Amino acid sequence: MSTDFGTAYQQDEAYKAALKRAEMLQGYYIHVLVFTVVNAGLFLINLLTRGEDGTWWFVWPLAAWGIALAINTLVVFAGVFTEGWKQRKADELYRRSRQHA
Repeated sequence: MSTDFGTAYQQDEAYKAALKRAEMLQGYYIHVLVFTVVNAGLFLINLLTRGEDGTWWFVWPLAAWGIALAINTLVVFAGVFTEGWKQRKADELYRRSRQHA
């Protein structure tokens, strides 16, 4: 009876990677939901409390949080600053340093 521990390990690592990706997606979807609900609430508060000057102040938190959400989108869907990105960048920097040494 033989067991291929290499295959079991790869499957385990693949599952861990899939679980980590699912957690990232879950966090992102929660972020989008909270962003939408809170900013809709701020819009309604602003709409109901606008004075005679008609100031739309809700756009400032919307814009600031929108930038944070855009960064989160890049991290989740473009792979910016993920562990894979970090590993690729370290490999690139290591190769460069070895060429100049």
